[in-house]
Amino acid sequence: MSKPSQKSTTVISLIDCFKNVPDPRVDRTKSHKLIDILVISICTFLCSGESFNDMEEFGNAKYEWLKTFLELPNGIPTHDTFNRVFAALDPQCFLESFLRWTKSLRKAIPGEIVAMDGKALRRALNQGQSLPYVVSAWAVENGLVLGQLKVAEKSNEITAVPELLRALELRGCIVTTDAMGCQKKIAKQIINSGADYVLALKGNHETVHEEVKTYLDDAIRQQTGRPTSQGEKPELVHIETVEKDHGRLETRRYWQSENINWFADL
Repeated sequence: MSKPSQKSTTVISLIDCFKNVPDPRVDRTKSHKLIDILVISICTFLCSGESFNDMEEFGNAKYEWLKTFLELPNGIPTHDTFNRVFAALDPQCFLESFLRWTKSLRKAIPGEIVAMDGKALRRALNQGQSLPYVVSAWAVENGLVLGQLKVAEKSNEITAVPELLRALELRGCIVTTDAMGCQKKIAKQIINSGADYVLALKGNHETVHEEVKTYLDDAIRQQTGRPTSQGEKPELVHIETVEKDHGRLETRRYWQSENINWFADL
């Protein structure tokens, strides 16, 4: 596996990253600068805000600080202004600018885990709308969201994950996904990006899941049912952890095999 460059990156400011996002508004409606709206909104999310009302409240609460680096010619935009602007923004241009900023913040860590995951946006659901989902790429060691894509339904994660993967620099990383992302095309795309993968295999791939489960169950029974002779290499690597969580003891056993020759003809 190739290791990423260890050169330090220069952090790019939010203003520099988002200043070239096209403004969708007509001139007569531009009471507030687009860059001011975008920076306030992102700062709101970084401080756990979730709504357009939160953006307005955050802006008013932090007005003096924001004024040190934003122009704010007409004060803080209202929540309706934030709503209208984001409804009209080009999402692809916004994503590209956001990715440029997160890449500048991210440190190169060999073998870093990048977790792909989809979450339902229950609070964002309006009457008559289907439940939307957001697919995120989370850099575990950096503690940083590298990118997000919104999809209409959970099944659309299959198309959103490759799109997000294409936008990210993943060389030297280990990409993980849930069972929804366990697809041949996704695995191939991760490999072509110079990364490794860990994919969850569950019942949505019924035949493959049953074959793997049968093999592992049988191998575990054989390995635990007889002593291993000296110098013999066990077929499975085994580790067990015991943790106390939520008032109970949790014992977890992990079994790993590098033997996939049996699977070639199935």
